[in-house]
Amino acid sequence: MNGIMGFLILLSGIFVLLIVVGVFWSIRSGQFDDLEGPAERILMDDDDPLLPSRHLSSKDE
Repeated sequence: MNGIMGFLILLSGIFVLLIVVGVFWSIRSGQFDDLEGPAERILMDDDDPLLPSRHLSSKDE
């Protein structure tokens, strides 16, 4: 029983360490820099001429 509990505690410690490393990596790599951009981008008008067109050009038809 002690061997199994020790293994599970070691395994959970490894998982906690991986989670902490993942969170710090995501913070340092800029994953949380722009939280409002994607939420506001959905409200942008598709008729804006500055946005790239999704229509096929005449040579693709």
